[in-house]
Amino acid sequence: MAKELVFGHQNPDTDAIAAAISYAYLEKQLGADTEAVALGAPNEETAYALDHFGVSAPRVIETAANEVQAVMLVDHNEPQQSVSDIADVRVSHVVDHHRISNFNTAEPLYYRAEPVGCTSTILWEMYEQHEIAIPQAIAGLMLSAIISDTLLFKSPTTTPLDRAAVVALAKIADVDYEAYGLAMLKAGTDLSAKSEAELIDLDAKSFEMNGNAVRVAQINTIDLPSVLARQTALAAAIDQEISAHDYALFVVIITNILTSDSQVLAYGAANGLAAFEKAFGKKLVDHVVELPGVVSRKKQVVPPLTAAF
Repeated sequence: MAKELVFGHQNPDTDAIAAAISYAYLEKQLGADTEAVALGAPNEETAYALDHFGVSAPRVIETAANEVQAVMLVDHNEPQQSVSDIADVRVSHVVDHHRISNFNTAEPLYYRAEPVGCTSTILWEMYEQHEIAIPQAIAGLMLSAIISDTLLFKSPTTTPLDRAAVVALAKIADVDYEAYGLAMLKAGTDLSAKSEAELIDLDAKSFEMNGNAVRVAQINTIDLPSVLARQTALAAAIDQEISAHDYALFVVIITNILTSDSQVLAYGAANGLAAFEKAFGKKLVDHVVELPGVVSRKKQVVPPLTAAF
């Protein structure tokens, strides 16, 4: 059986990396020849989880077709979020919890998608269904991913299945998930050493919405005013990205992980800004708007923007 690479989306978050590691291991137990890789270096939060559970970060790849003929995708399916040469390889498997968009294959494949808070929750189900034991370190990474994606169950994307998975995985990983989870989330909020260009690319995804290129970035923090104080410099970095990639709209969600509220920066073309205001029923003031209770890009930002466009 030929080797396949397993990876999550560009600008990987904790779920993208944890899911790649856990799914590669699961498929290996089922007889496949797999390697978990990443489409970028781990962020501070993910590095904290990897270090805590003694797991090495997957190697970073730029292209896949020079190594393998087929790949397995986790935590994404849209081609603009995937490896640069995704069109040159066969996608054999997908495990995801996002919308399905612009995705098609020439051959049948295994595709599993569920409306839960995290891909790692689906993978926990798959381990259970195959009756394969989850190694302690991998269980730790999986619960880290679920805590990250659900903001320790504060996100509206959280389901009972996510909660059940964390409780079960915490027993295997031997951690107090509440204390560990808060420490991990806080580890990902130290932004002082990041440039504005790095901040808007740290956790960003591109979407196609009715022929318009839209970029949605998210910055998690426990000090929202300190991020907003950098708005002028952030705007300059955003304008460079808009010019380089012809985005109709570039949105930056700045989320306070302690209060579960966000303030949002929005820049772009007139039609893009109009779509943003239509989506949320609010007027931008100096390109800023408050969105109380909004923490989920997947459930609370992308769907209304898609509808507005």
